[in-house]
Amino acid sequence: MTTFAVRYTYDERADVRDTVRPEHRAWLAQQAEAGVLLGSGPFVDGDPGALLVLRADDEPALRALLTQDPFAREGLLAAVDVRAWDVVLGPWAASV
Repeated sequence: MTTFAVRYTYDERADVRDTVRPEHRAWLAQQAEAGVLLGSGPFVDGDPGALLVLRADDEPALRALLTQDPFAREGLLAAVDVRAWDVVLGPWAASV
């Protein structure tokens, strides 16, 4: 499994994002329960967005998974930056 750092940049529709957020967070919780999502959360400054750390077999599999996110389904993501990440130290390194 490869670990990926994913940066979401949200579009300007905060009202729609607020409406969809409970479903988005439920989807994230499912990914965490399945051991796919290691951590996620919104940025507190700068452009609105979030960081997600996930595991997948490869980048195409990860991108396919991300299309299932309700935020993606509703077109709320202005940009998605996916980077493979080599976790060397910390609690996630032991679980990789």
